[in-house]
Amino acid sequence: MKVFVTGGTGFIGGAVVRQLRARGDDVVALVRNPAKGAALEELGCTLVPGDLNDEPAIRSGMEGCDAVIHAAAVYEVGIPASERRSMQEANVGGTERVLGAALEAGIPKVVYVSTVGIFGNTHGRVVDETYENPADNFTSEYEKTKWEAHQVAKRLIGEGLPCVIVQPGGVYGPGDESATGRLLDQFLEGKMPLIPFPELGICLTHVEDIAAGILLGLDKGKPGEAYVISGPVTTVREAISVVAAETGRKAPKHAMPTALMKLMTPFGALVGKVMNQPPNLRELIASADGVTFWANHDKATRELGYEPRGLQEGIHAMLEAEGRLPTGGAG
Repeated sequence: MKVFVTGGTGFIGGAVVRQLRARGDDVVALVRNPAKGAALEELGCTLVPGDLNDEPAIRSGMEGCDAVIHAAAVYEVGIPASERRSMQEANVGGTERVLGAALEAGIPKVVYVSTVGIFGNTHGRVVDETYENPADNFTSEYEKTKWEAHQVAKRLIGEGLPCVIVQPGGVYGPGDESATGRLLDQFLEGKMPLIPFPELGICLTHVEDIAAGILLGLDKGKPGEAYVISGPVTTVREAISVVAAETGRKAPKHAMPTALMKLMTPFGALVGKVMNQPPNLRELIASADGVTFWANHDKATRELGYEPRGLQEGIHAMLEAEGRLPTGGAG
């Protein structure tokens, strides 16, 4: 199979490309910066220079392909207002261009990588693919733009695009540079005296399991259907406690006071630099304070055979790959 992939230089997209190549598929990757695509070239991928605004490059890359996986997106929570337009253009406009080109080209199978974040704050509920997010229930610009992109995918499906939508949960794994990765690094480096947002509810998923779920969507997913490919339901406190148990470190007992963080919001840019956080603290707090992003993967398990690993098993694998386990391993 020959697959056109966007986002191949990213964390999830990179894992997708590795798994595609490992099973013998040909990969054509859209890359904004060819230098960043060196690792993909080493895997034997064909690189197409261009970004999500470059329609000729997108169309050219899809020529002769049997499938498309659109995984590229801008993911950051806590961005300043000045960056909202570029996020909108990438996440919504980019999805329109990639999926629209796939429809025009008559690509037989398309996978669009959405997110459980489109459900917004689930308020303690563990939801599924049928859940509808109230229009005003966005806690961040990222959620809003991904929800809009999800609607683009649904509209194009209605126009005949043979597209499967997959919805990952929170991601972690070796080399993760996302907010989750930064949080775990902070703890492992002994720089977390207090846990920020300990009750933030997430579905943490090892990156290789998400990539496997995307490939299952490609191979077995029914066009027009959406599949949550999340990991187990958990909280920040529980995730930190698992990392602590695996490494023999002591988890902080107390939470960082949210009221104090709210007082610092006018100085977000400065505070963000000091705390290794994005500058828009107001959005960061809104998307983390008492919020849950919980969804179950029952449909994907039932229909696709998706089986993500448990949190302890996944965390152990990540720490082992990064050489961060005590001598002899823990757990």
